[in-house]
Amino acid sequence: MISDIHEAGQAERAAAVLDVIQIPAFLSRQTDLLQAAARTGKPLNVKKGQFMAPDDMGHVIEKCRAAGNEDVMLCERGSSFGYHNLVVDMRAFPMMRSLGCPIVYDATHSLQLPGGGKETGGLKQYAPALARAAAATGAVDGFFLEVHDRPERALSDSSTQLPLEIVPGLLREVLGICAMVRRSEEGP
Repeated sequence: MISDIHEAGQAERAAAVLDVIQIPAFLSRQTDLLQAAARTGKPLNVKKGQFMAPDDMGHVIEKCRAAGNEDVMLCERGSSFGYHNLVVDMRAFPMMRSLGCPIVYDATHSLQLPGGGKETGGLKQYAPALARAAAATGAVDGFFLEVHDRPERALSDSSTQLPLEIVPGLLREVLGICAMVRRSEEGP
């Protein structure tokens, strides 16, 4: 089980029930939060802030390691360029991979339209294409997808939830691309 924490004081209680502690993107530079989560010894999934460059995540890793935790995953979820839009730079995956941590791609949250109106919108129709593109970089170790059997009824992020029925086919495609890239990197 994975879930966010938002304050350093939540780390120990969360560690008692979670398998992985997740640090939200907007809090990914908060030293006290990162160190409190790291000190629990639980694996961490740190979402890259939309305002951060991929190499900025090196500082995040240093903070976690300084607190005694080497078990850190970095999660890409796009970069904000204004106009209520996130853009996924495919270079971010190998850039962050070079920092020595597993990389996760949050294909659904990277398609949010933050700040655009009363509630966050989204462009979930592009999630399959971006997931396939991320797999083709050869630098992604896992994928995060928000899925719902009836996305329009989801209580949170309904505009980016993928319909459950498309997920098996999408996963087959993405895993196939990952396998093909690994074979091509290994050579003949």
